[in-house]
Amino acid sequence: MPLTINGSDHDFAGDPRTTLLDFLRDDCGLTGTKKGCDHGQCGACTVIVNGQRINSCLTLAAMHEGDSVTTIEGFGTPGSLHPLQAAFVKHDGFQCGYCTPGQICSAKAMIDEAKAGWASFVSDDLAGPVTLTSDEIRERMSGNLCRCGAYSNIVDAIAEVLEAAR
Repeated sequence: MPLTINGSDHDFAGDPRTTLLDFLRDDCGLTGTKKGCDHGQCGACTVIVNGQRINSCLTLAAMHEGDSVTTIEGFGTPGSLHPLQAAFVKHDGFQCGYCTPGQICSAKAMIDEAKAGWASFVSDDLAGPVTLTSDEIRERMSGNLCRCGAYSNIVDAIAEVLEAAR
């Protein structure tokens, strides 16, 4: 069963009960995606599948035949960081760093969701274009927990990337 991970094809032929998270970490060696709670409550395992963010601990690898998966390893390299990675470093959007891969994957997907006009619980206008204010960013990132409490720095990092894109 083929799936594309960070632009490379991978075959999954393992136990059908294997989560996407465990397949990424154990079989593909992509350990940037973290196992936090293993119950879909913390967001440390967030990856992007076909352009949408998901908790990889809550889905089975066997369900993703033909899908395109992006993990943190698909974002940039140490010599050429993705703008979100660079902004997280600049704004100290991490402390211990455990949640950072999931935060960055979630932020990228969140920006794309807003560009597509998806409203959130705090959106003022459900029909109009979405402006990612601090309140919008906080609401949309609320599924990604940071035990260190770097939330204001994470919001600042995302806001800087949004401003640079304008």
